[in-house]
Amino acid sequence: MDKNAITEKINSLKLKNNAIILAHNYQIDEVQDVADYVGDSFELSQIAADSKADLILFCGVHFMAESAAILAPQKTVLLPDLNAGCPLADMITADQLQELKKDYPGAAVAAYINSSAAVKAESDICVTSANAVKVVNALTEDTVLFVPDGNLAHFVAERTDKRIISWQGYCNTHHSVDVEDVVQARESYPGAQIVVHPECRPEVVAMADASMGTGGMIQYSRDAAAEDIVVGTEKGMLHRLKKECTSKRFHILSSKLICPDMKYTTLEKVLTALEQKKHVITVSPEVREKAEFALKRMLAVMV
Repeated sequence: MDKNAITEKINSLKLKNNAIILAHNYQIDEVQDVADYVGDSFELSQIAADSKADLILFCGVHFMAESAAILAPQKTVLLPDLNAGCPLADMITADQLQELKKDYPGAAVAAYINSSAAVKAESDICVTSANAVKVVNALTEDTVLFVPDGNLAHFVAERTDKRIISWQGYCNTHHSVDVEDVVQARESYPGAQIVVHPECRPEVVAMADASMGTGGMIQYSRDAAAEDIVVGTEKGMLHRLKKECTSKRFHILSSKLICPDMKYTTLEKVLTALEQKKHVITVSPEVREKAEFALKRMLAVMV
């Protein structure tokens, strides 16, 4: 079946099942194109919660579908490929976080959205790459345990007076970028502006013109004086940037910026998931209630 036929069938099944398709910015081009909404993980989870759809097909990785299930427990959330996980989220477990908390009584726990539902449930509040600094600064506690991303924790620590105790996890994709990649980009694209994700190494962030989450990169690119933008995040983001910022030229900072897990989802798997209503992602009521508290507490800070 060719791409057009698959897309037509997907659109038909969406109507039949009162479904919406959500695709993360890092998904392959054709999956982004068939989605109803494309965005970052928490933005999409909020859309899932607010939608009148009965069926949510989340084209991303496991923790993202979990977040949608946490915020929209009355809806069915599907993940097209169960192999689509997140090595960063897997770098800390709820048990490990419980042990860490024992060493720092009275500290607040801030869990990056890139974490499992079980870890969120053990946390006081969640953060995204876009709001981490604001959320941490809003906490009343002077000491904050920041899990699981050590690079994002470093980014926050440089922008707060609070004591940040970081778990040394990292995103394999963003962490693969090094100083030489930035040096090469400056040479290859003189006059370009370089924007990177705060999951990158601190020395890479320091060399860039700006560092922000994927949502911020769109507005940054629109406002940038330069016509050439070098993007230091997963290469799938370029598809959306090119569609939404047509006056600019985009270049990937490094060929290493490919997340294998984000590429598991294909149009064929989207179709199969809708046809067979698989794979359903659920969160136990006890874990969901605690994780929802941490997520909603973050939202309250952002109001």
